[in-house]
Amino acid sequence: MLYVWGVAEILGAEVLLRIEDHDRQRSQRRYERELLRDLEWLGFEPVNRLAERSSSYRQSDCHEAFAHALRRLERSYPVYRCVCTRKQLADAADPEAFGEQPYPGTCRNAAHPASQPHGLRLAWEPDAAAEAFTDGLLGRHRQEPREQCGDLLLRDRNGNWSYQFSVTVDDVRHGVDFVVRGEDLLQSTGRQLRLARMLGAVKRPAFYHHPLVRDARGAKLGKRQGSPAVRELRQGGICAARVLGEAASGAGLIPEPRAIPANAAAELIAVRHPGLGRRDDPGRG
Repeated sequence: MLYVWGVAEILGAEVLLRIEDHDRQRSQRRYERELLRDLEWLGFEPVNRLAERSSSYRQSDCHEAFAHALRRLERSYPVYRCVCTRKQLADAADPEAFGEQPYPGTCRNAAHPASQPHGLRLAWEPDAAAEAFTDGLLGRHRQEPREQCGDLLLRDRNGNWSYQFSVTVDDVRHGVDFVVRGEDLLQSTGRQLRLARMLGAVKRPAFYHHPLVRDARGAKLGKRQGSPAVRELRQGGICAARVLGEAASGAGLIPEPRAIPANAAAELIAVRHPGLGRRDDPGRG
């Protein structure tokens, strides 16, 4: 949030709050309420307000928008049914390989019937050029989605829209033109740029992938690793300024932890990363 709101202030842009609850089996509305309380407590306010009943910024409310985007893809590009389970893909993976392994195309020509439980995948164009982009912090990159991830999963066997598909559709329909996110998502950029173009996007968003806060072993902080939630810190009596100071130090914005307010983010980022300049056309991200 320090990077998102800080970069937005430097650029004169607006921050959009989007609830990415595309996984219907795991998502609960109480998680959204906790997130909103955390943002308010920390001092971050988005430009948009989420309606309680239905919102175009809550993915679980926007099934038809994703279905429409899928139909658009199917009219122009090969989309096929995939019956592979996560376990099957994990068992088939090379245990010696490092990092993400591309989907091997097992179901590409299988023509599975619609009555069989299945997901949906997009077959990339075989002769497409690599996706080149310049990250605002990490510089020039070239990525080839076919080599990185194989045919892209659009919807899983449980009927959930995939992360890659849903966030790309949302970025296009919400007019997002600047994306600030963690460096662990850098490898998703090329496939999202290509998919957005296939969905009819005319303008490419800019990207800024910031450092992550990591534990003593170098692992990213997260619930799976047992990291405490912001709610736990708040209930434990720690003040918001101290939490933000720890985050700023962990993400390389200040050398040592100290209490800082949310509105200090832009100044810290401008000092640490002076290459970010103010744009003439304030955007949305």
